Amino acid sequence: MRTQHKIIFGSSQRMTELADSSVHLMVTSPPYPMIEMWDSLFAKMDLSIAELWRKLEAERREENVTQIYEHMHGNLAEVWREAHRVLVDGGIACINIGDTVRTVNGSFRLFANHSKIIEHCERIGFTTLPYILWKKPTTKPKYNGKGAFLGSGFLPPNAYVTLDCEFILLFRKGKLRRFQPHDQRRYDSAFEKSERDEWFSQIWTLTGARQTESQLERRIAAFPEELANRLVRMFSVKGDTVLDPFLGSGTTAIAAMRNERNSIGYEVDESLLPLITKKLVLGQQKVSLRHEK
Repeated sequence: MRTQHKIIFGSSQRMTELADSSVHLMVTSPPYPMIEMWDSLFAKMDLSIAELWRKLEAERREENVTQIYEHMHGNLAEVWREAHRVLVDGGIACINIGDTVRTVNGSFRLFANHSKIIEHCERIGFTTLPYILWKKPTTKPKYNGKGAFLGSGFLPPNAYVTLDCEFILLFRKGKLRRFQPHDQRRYDSAFEKSERDEWFSQIWTLTGARQTESQLERRIAAFPEELANRLVRMFSVKGDTVLDPFLGSGTTAIAAMRNERNSIGYEVDESLLPLITKKLVLGQQKVSLRHEK
């Protein structure tokens, strides 16, 4: 099946290029709130976040930390709101997110990103479905660069539980998606029993994406193609359109292309274009680029 793929360099907070109910599936991994390497990205998305960081440095008030965290998720919620608009009735949204541990304002704490996203998505109108826990076997947590565990190791009570799972949150817009009886695309898109039994279990053990490129690829923290491949096959049929509002290196687009789905990806960082081009196996597929300012 010949498919089409569009890459739009611009913000996914306003996806004006997409019509209502024009996308069948969203698969994405956003920048994680309260991860230090993404602080500057959130500050660019919302200048009030940069101002709150300055206030925190000057005032050292815990409420400043809470405000930063809330503003970060508020900006992501703008994307989830747009995703709800462009998804068809019964369309699925898949969001890969990890919680964050960080010392801020002199206090070590957890920022439960997955629960914040659920809260915002339900407020927007999504229905929350059972999520997947992605257990990453290559995770080697460290605290201040020393040791394998957070805290005091063998001595209670000041050690911390290791974060070695991320969440793949699943949401549905509206009711179950409806098809004509005996729709051939559904039968052509069927998976094997072994695939169904593994994919629809709650805990996945997948090795993280191998970062073989530059510091740029390491910064975008790409998820493995197998993760995107599973989600595309589980929640769409051939000929559907898959959206990734945080395209990064293009992993979702690759999975869509290889499984005979169309794709649309948004990305704010135009410097990723060579990496996306290198990773996409274009073949005879139609790929278009747009630059939104």
